[in-house]
Amino acid sequence: KGAWRDNVFVERLWRSIKYEEIYLKAYDSVRTARCGIGQYLQFYNSQRPHQAHSQATPDEAYFATLPFAKMQAA
Repeated sequence: KGAWRDNVFVERLWRSIKYEEIYLKAYDSVRTARCGIGQYLQFYNSQRPHQAHSQATPDEAYFATLPFAKMQAA
């Protein structure tokens, strides 16, 4: 069994998914739930700013670390 620190980031993600998507919707089926959650994850990664990333999105924070992005900026 791992320590709580091992799951803290995933637990925070699940909290966001539940409170910002799942609890606000009444899905008709598993299929629509999967589609809605998939759309939320797309939004979460590409449009939703995160305090931990100085208000950048996860996509912006991740792609800024790639060697190609660093070469383009130089």
